[in-house]
Amino acid sequence: MASSGEQALRFQVRFRKVIKSNTVERYSDPAIEASVARIEAVAHLMDDLFAVPGTKIRVGLDSIIGLVPVVGDLISQAISSYIIWEARQLGVSRFTMGRMIANSAIDTVVGIVPFAGDAFDVAFRANRKNLTLLKGHLAKHGHVRRSGAGVGPVIDVTARRVA
Repeated sequence: MASSGEQALRFQVRFRKVIKSNTVERYSDPAIEASVARIEAVAHLMDDLFAVPGTKIRVGLDSIIGLVPVVGDLISQAISSYIIWEARQLGVSRFTMGRMIANSAIDTVVGIVPFAGDAFDVAFRANRKNLTLLKGHLAKHGHVRRSGAGVGPVIDVTARRVA
């Protein structure tokens, strides 16, 4: 039989899964929703497609393609430019576009450095940062509407087993 601490921890894990799986982030326009889905797919592909066995570290094609000196980083930059192009099509502000371009440029320039650049690619995740910037812009301009069980305040607790 599980102790009350273990039961509380199981409840916490189940509770978080329910919130994450039942919360739906929708956009005011189906075209925006489709565009964000494409951008999420590219960001996932480039930044966290594979898990490194035995760790919580995730790597994507950006890190793998970046192992090829210079050319690999330029190919990764070309793929990452798609996210910036899609964001421009969605009407992202010039300031946000500048930040997205800066993230992508930093990833490319530092990624060109052998070995250190490859480690930087794993840690920096420019595509995820750009996705976050885009979602922030869309939320700020009223394009996001949330629905589902997880909408509203979230109670985040940590269970600790007491002897």
